[in-house]
Order: sequence, then C-alpha cells, then structure tokens
Amino acid sequence: MTRLFGFAQFELAGTLAVPDGRYVVRDEAGERVLVLETLGAPAAPRRRRRRPREADSAPSPQTLPVTRATAVRAFEPFENEEGANRWLAEAIASEDTIDQLVTDGIDVLNRALHTHAVASGNPNVQILTPQRAFVVRLGYGSGDEVASGDNTAAREVDTQAGASSRRRQRAEELRPQERLAAVLGGREQLDACETLLLRARADLDAGRNREAVLQLRVGLEALLAELPNAVSDPGHKEDMNTLTNRRHEAGELANAALEGDLDPAQLDTLRELLAICERVLRRRRVLNGGL
Repeated sequence: MTRLFGFAQFELAGTLAVPDGRYVVRDEAGERVLVLETLGAPAAPRRRRRRPREADSAPSPQTLPVTRATAVRAFEPFENEEGANRWLAEAIASEDTIDQLVTDGIDVLNRALHTHAVASGNPNVQILTPQRAFVVRLGYGSGDEVASGDNTAAREVDTQAGASSRRRQRAEELRPQERLAAVLGGREQLDACETLLLRARADLDAGRNREAVLQLRVGLEALLAELPNAVSDPGHKEDMNTLTNRRHEAGELANAALEGDLDPAQLDTLRELLAICERVLRRRRVLNGGL
C-alpha cells in the first residue's frame, strides 16, 4: 500500500542560495525532506562579459523565476488516504494549526538556508517568513509525488491575514515604518542590544539554543549599558533591576553552552531572560510613540 505524507509548500519569487534538490533534515521532531525546485528559470548568462549598454528610461520589469519549496513531514506518514484526508481537514480548520504547520515548514527551509550560509562562509544569511511566499499550500501526497513537488490533495492557505500570527500583530503594533524613517533619516540610531537580541531570538526560534545563549549574554550586557534610563516608567526600572540582578545567570548559561547542549531548566531560564529583554525594548518603542 502506498504511504502518503503531509507537507507545507511555498512558492517564492526568485531563486534561493540552496541549490535545487532533495535534502533530508533530521532533528528532535523527526525526519523531514526538503524539496527545492526552480520553475521558469531564465537561461544561464554567457561566460563572456558583455559591455554595458544604455538602459531604457522606463524598463519593463523582468520576469523572475519561481522557487517551489516543499517541506515533507516524513516522520508522520499516513497509511491510507482516509487518514490523510482527515489530517488535512483538521489542519485547515484551525488558524492556530495552519500557523503551526506553516511555521514548521518555513523553519525547515530556513534551517537549510542557515546551514548553507555557514558551510559556504557567507555572512549574509537568507531568512524567510511565510509572508514572503505568494502561494502557501498544505497538503499530502505519495512519496513520488511530494519528491517532485506534486500532491494528491492540497489547499492554499492565507498567511497574510488572520489573528493567528502573534508575531505579526506585535510588529504592527510597534509601527516599524516610523522608526525606519527616523533611523534612515539620521534622527535616531539603532542600539547594539537590539541587533544582538534579535539574533538571539532568531537563533532560539530556529532551535539553535547554544548560539542564542551566547547572543543573549552580550545582548543583555549591551542593553544594561545602553538603556538604563530609556523611559520614565516603573515597569522599565523594575525590569532593568531584574536583569541587573540576574545578569550572572546569562553568563552561567553561556559558559554551559560552550560545553554542550542546555538542559530543559536552562532553556527555560534562557527564554525568560530573553523575554524580559524584549519587553524592555518593546516598552521603549511603545512609550516613545513607535520611535
């Protein structure tokens, strides 16, 4: 009997750093297979360098290739189509479930992009969100089908709307466009702690716990140095005092990370300290009117 596999699939404009192919991804959650295929790729340029030519005053936009990325849930096969149909129906019935399955799928793709960047020594890591895809699908198919980006049944899901993405809601509340204009216009500078703590969050969300701890250690120290009196608010003072009193915990976590993986209690401490740091930054943005 042919086994069926669930998947999350993304169609993105342009090409990715990771070459087309099939990649087995293993972690604590189980085994997934990432299938990458470039559709409509233009012909490869000639090796001989051509002389620059005059550009049109209003050039027509170029047609971009499309990358289809399929994250196959190989760890959870279905023995028959009835079970696969039931899984798909339940998956698309809940915004929370859609959000989780889509997030799991994009995390597999981002893991491949991060690994490729490190393996090639490229500091410019591509990080994608589901909102970057112009089509997102959840579905299932046989092994041969999903290995070629095809399916037995699939449903397109909307990742642009809905209340399921708390991270997207939070970003909208903080009005990043206003701060973007202020920084680019030279009216404000970014603090080092912001970049460091963003990297810590990205590492933690991607399961790179040791890297997250090391980023947190320096990010927390930078935050304490840069934002001691950032806003006049009792909550800010309380959080800063908490971080000052617990800064040694970040150092201990970092030392532990240098020796190996963190245990569950240490992971809880990491998440707690990072959440306090993020709350400090979020409060400053909100109380400063998004700036």
